[in-house]
Amino acid sequence: MDRLNTLEADYLVIGAGAMGMAFVDTLLAESNASVFIVDRHHAPGGHWNDAYPFVRLHSASANYGVNSRPLGEDTIDPTGLNRGFYEQASAAELCSYFDRIMRAQFLPSGRVRYFPMCDYRGDGRFVSLTSGAKYAVTVKKKIVDATFTDTEVPAKRPPKYAVASGMQVVPPNALPTIDYSAQRFMVIGAGKTGIDACLWLLEHDVPTELITWIVPRDSWLVDREHVQPKPEFFARRMAPLALQVELIQQAESPEQLLQLLDQHDQLLRIDQQVTPTRYRCATVSRAELQALRRISNVVRLGHVRSIDSDRIVLDNGTIATHSDVIHVDCTSSGIRTRRPATVFDDRTITLQAIRTCQLCFSAALIAHLEVTYQTDVEKNAFSRPIPLPIRDVDWLSMYLANLSNQSQWSRTSEIRNWIAKSRLDFNYGQPESLTPEESVIVQRFRNGAGPAAAKLMTLLKDIAN
Repeated sequence: MDRLNTLEADYLVIGAGAMGMAFVDTLLAESNASVFIVDRHHAPGGHWNDAYPFVRLHSASANYGVNSRPLGEDTIDPTGLNRGFYEQASAAELCSYFDRIMRAQFLPSGRVRYFPMCDYRGDGRFVSLTSGAKYAVTVKKKIVDATFTDTEVPAKRPPKYAVASGMQVVPPNALPTIDYSAQRFMVIGAGKTGIDACLWLLEHDVPTELITWIVPRDSWLVDREHVQPKPEFFARRMAPLALQVELIQQAESPEQLLQLLDQHDQLLRIDQQVTPTRYRCATVSRAELQALRRISNVVRLGHVRSIDSDRIVLDNGTIATHSDVIHVDCTSSGIRTRRPATVFDDRTITLQAIRTCQLCFSAALIAHLEVTYQTDVEKNAFSRPIPLPIRDVDWLSMYLANLSNQSQWSRTSEIRNWIAKSRLDFNYGQPESLTPEESVIVQRFRNGAGPAAAKLMTLLKDIAN
């Protein structure tokens, strides 16, 4: 019979991805806790270990990772489709970054034990995927689920549709290594992965007439200029927020609100003739948007059901294909979407977004709340989960939850001070005094936030009914 290894720690963290690492980083900085980290991957970084090699963050490196160590050099990209904005780390950079944190910070602290290549089985038990060794951990404080928002990567699962023998269907990971004598490329999927695959082909001079983009459903996109960090972007970041709360107050229906956001460039779309029905927090620069609009062979016939030897069958029709076409499967769902769970629940902490589309910041703040406050009731009052959006109207519920959390934090000096010192916050490094222009923008937002929250509640009731 296999011997069971019995261990004891204050916290057992399941998952060494970005959220798990950000949580542990803050926990170590603000407490004397001992931590075990269990993960199925061979190295920290979660899905970044599996991602396609040309993937980059859609957000700035400056607001990603852990609080204690900068990611990248805080430089502005001088060339390319992200020109004029803060650098975005590549998959290789991210894996190296998280590996360095584990080996140079966490493990030398003497308070962290790391168990890679292990499968968590529940109730404090896990097993090594290599040796088969079994472990049972007595957890003195909390089990931390850092897998709730797992990211699905195309390379880790087969296509969700049938594929005929001899047809070339590859994940985006294969793009840098394939034979470019192919007559044509078909990119299947319109999320962040599909956008990245199309941009990669365009940046590598594949003629647009050789690219077909299968778009099951269009998504609203965020202008990357509106989410740039640091003081120099403060006005360009804050002015959209002030405008958004004003537009919310004007709207008489969810549909009208989305129209207003579109008309004022607060949400972007690739095709001006197609109204998106999805929203997933993806950002684009205006240069990327213009590049994507160069692709004219766009198929909007729903999801792919099968790839046969001579045609692709979709929900609402068929298109021709053949064995020389390289079909790039980008249909993974990305961040797994679930119904929000209570963050602090008795013996468990479930890491989720508590600020819109900022998972690392959220995990770090959750760790701070765990250390600082005594009861789960207190902690949960500051950590309302923000549902990850899918539908277009989810923008409303996400925005309302974010306003609610921001309001709670702003009324508590202790949390305000922590956020001001957090590298992961957009306003990190902001001087105490604002320019007259910045002060006017902030006041517009403050004046509008309360009425906007009230209007969003009314609009969301209309959706529920």
